[in-house]
Amino acid sequence: MTRVTFSLCFIAFFLCSIVCPNYAQEKKWCIAQSHLSESKLQEVLDYMCGIVDCKEIQPGESCFEPDTRQNHASYAIDLNYRITGVCDFSYATTIITDPCKLLYSSLAH
Repeated sequence: MTRVTFSLCFIAFFLCSIVCPNYAQEKKWCIAQSHLSESKLQEVLDYMCGIVDCKEIQPGESCFEPDTRQNHASYAIDLNYRITGVCDFSYATTIITDPCKLLYSSLAH
């Protein structure tokens, strides 16, 4: 009986070591740093849109509003992050709160 209990505990531990880290990791977003100048934001936006498809932040598209360089650059940076897994901390930062939730909560106040 002791061997069965030990075996079951070992199996449970093994499975948790594989599965649990996936649940423990928080989703992250990579967005433009808030202190960047408008010219740096435009530079990053131009660069990113040369790499990823930025059609969603074009006028009339689903992510155009709010129409700010900060938001458009953040969209492009995060899209690149989703594709490559790389967040360049020279102009970007990671956050664990969905930027859409942050935007809508700030608009509500």
